[in-house]
Amino acid sequence: MNKRSLIIISLQSQFNKILFILRTRDINKEELVKEKTIEMIVKYGIEGFTMNKLAKECGISVATLYIYYADKEDLIKKIGTEMGTYFFKSSLKDFSPDMPFVEGLAKQWENRSEFMLKNTDKIACWEILQNSNYGEHIVNESLIELKEIMTKFLHRAIERKEIVPVSKEVFWSIAYGPLYNLLRFHEKGKGLGGTTPFQLTNEIQQEAFRLVIKALTP
Repeated sequence: MNKRSLIIISLQSQFNKILFILRTRDINKEELVKEKTIEMIVKYGIEGFTMNKLAKECGISVATLYIYYADKEDLIKKIGTEMGTYFFKSSLKDFSPDMPFVEGLAKQWENRSEFMLKNTDKIACWEILQNSNYGEHIVNESLIELKEIMTKFLHRAIERKEIVPVSKEVFWSIAYGPLYNLLRFHEKGKGLGGTTPFQLTNEIQQEAFRLVIKALTP
């Protein structure tokens, strides 16, 4: 191999190292943008959230934001969809719609409570986005498959006569409403009326779960 070839190989190697560093920085920068977006939407709401404020919070220029996202709407939709997809994958961990009803619902409670307890900021942001003008788009983009799987789980439980026939809306309210309310009490650290401290324990969660099963099964 001649000297010229060695120089070219050396330059190519250096270029690849620089490119790797730049890509790593870009990934880190994009993750920072996502993290700060979630924090700021929770803190200021959608109306108070702007690209200028986000750029300042991230320590980057507004122009840099537009490398990753077309505008504020594009940013919110993409981050909201990513959060929904993350929740979708987490809720289906070790779960199958073919599971016996009690076993399957127990797994859903386990997955959902674990996710919500570990991702309080994401959940707070998700609730804001879900109730905004972006909500329909985000849900359709990220949770359609989850809805189909959970509908299949419900229908199979009804077909096997494991639960009483109910509509999807009634089922969701009874099956998950108690869990979400307990998680809200836990997040606030206060029980009903806000006068007594509250912490969600496994014993309390299991007590609520038993009552849910009693309400839904024949």
